[in-house]
Amino acid sequence: MATITDRLGKLPLGSFHYRLLALMGSGIAFEALDTGLIAFVLAKMIEAWSLSPAQIGYISSAGLVGMAVGAILSGTLADRVGRKKIFVATLGIYAVGTGLCGLAWNYESLLAFRFLVGAGIGGQPPVANALMSEYAPVRHRGKMLVLQNSSWAIGWLLAALIAYLIIPKYGWQLAFYIGALPALIVVYVWRILPESAMYLVSRGRHMEAHVLVSKIEQELGVPVGEQPRGDEMLSANTQKFNFTDLWSSLYIRRTICLWVLWFGMVYSYYGIFTWLPSLLVKSGHTLIRSFEFLLYMTLAQIPGYFAAAYFVDKIGRKATMGSLLVVCALSAYMFGSAKSAEDIVLWGCVMSFCNLGAWGITHAYSTEQYPTHARAAGVGWAAACGRIGGIVAPIAVGALMTGSDQYGIVFTMFTVVLAIIALDIIFLGKETMNKSLDELTERQLINAQAPAATKSFALDNTKS
Repeated sequence: MATITDRLGKLPLGSFHYRLLALMGSGIAFEALDTGLIAFVLAKMIEAWSLSPAQIGYISSAGLVGMAVGAILSGTLADRVGRKKIFVATLGIYAVGTGLCGLAWNYESLLAFRFLVGAGIGGQPPVANALMSEYAPVRHRGKMLVLQNSSWAIGWLLAALIAYLIIPKYGWQLAFYIGALPALIVVYVWRILPESAMYLVSRGRHMEAHVLVSKIEQELGVPVGEQPRGDEMLSANTQKFNFTDLWSSLYIRRTICLWVLWFGMVYSYYGIFTWLPSLLVKSGHTLIRSFEFLLYMTLAQIPGYFAAAYFVDKIGRKATMGSLLVVCALSAYMFGSAKSAEDIVLWGCVMSFCNLGAWGITHAYSTEQYPTHARAAGVGWAAACGRIGGIVAPIAVGALMTGSDQYGIVFTMFTVVLAIIALDIIFLGKETMNKSLDELTERQLINAQAPAATKSFALDNTKS
């Protein structure tokens, strides 16, 4: 009899998947809206509050500390109390926190509110990506996850438009109030968002999972699977995630690969895009002109996501992500050397295209590394490691900006970081295209990886 995972993995793409994609994508778009707003707002606040480069770096880092905490807590809780509850909670937390940022009365209050926003933002991706990965059909999983995360570019585009049209005329506070609007849809999302059927099975709630999947099968017009037998309903995989599991022989290579990947991706992304308006202003461009450059670069993210969504299920995760990161590293170097406005736009768009395409695959690839009972937590810890990179990056850029050739030095640094993570995914990454999530369970991984002479012993240990 087909398992819940098999039934979900073999479904055709249909209305259910697109509805879930819209819900998860909207959350990520609102998250990007807030993240983008702070990048644009900081460029304005340097003038309004007479902030030093170090203070700007600490404001960015406060949000990233919150993201690290949020990623760990939400990932762990999502594996214990469910994906749905934590997704809705993180949506509400960062929406309310963004509105509070508009009420900030001094530097210290803004730091506190940015931490709160960060906790909501950092907590959402591990949950959203786990939920989508557990519902997406196997042949389309990579594409659906990349498309889900492509809504990040839409959020950034909205942030750029708000910065271009609102901030210069109406002030930075109104931008934050607009960013708080997701709070209005929290109740709606709670009502229509389904719990993960695979999570329900992992908690021994087999009949609930069967009923849920049966409704999806009926909606998509495919035969309904068999009801679980009595012995299956009595069984429950109630394994709990332990941090030390990440460093067991079974997962250590995957964990190292993901932690290096996330650290480098977040370091490069937040280091570049948080500081970019300010860097362009210091290079002699006006604030409005720097917003215009960033708007073009944001538009380039959208085809970058779509290209990644196309190739990720065609040629694989490793080949697509590795290629994008190599080109991103080269374009970062050329961007740092650019002198004319045309070169800035050209290399900035190439860099943005590749960076965000690789970002989308990072989310998809990460959810495929761990079994259901540890999926959100494992990705949460990798994301938290990434947030450490994001904490360090704005501070590092702030320190480098004191040099004579600050622009070129900053982007040479990002070139090296991007080259390192390209090598990481090429040499440490394992291809996961077209594999069922059931293939990531401990027993099947042991079957696939253990030497023949030790397989029997390993299997016996997994049963105890």
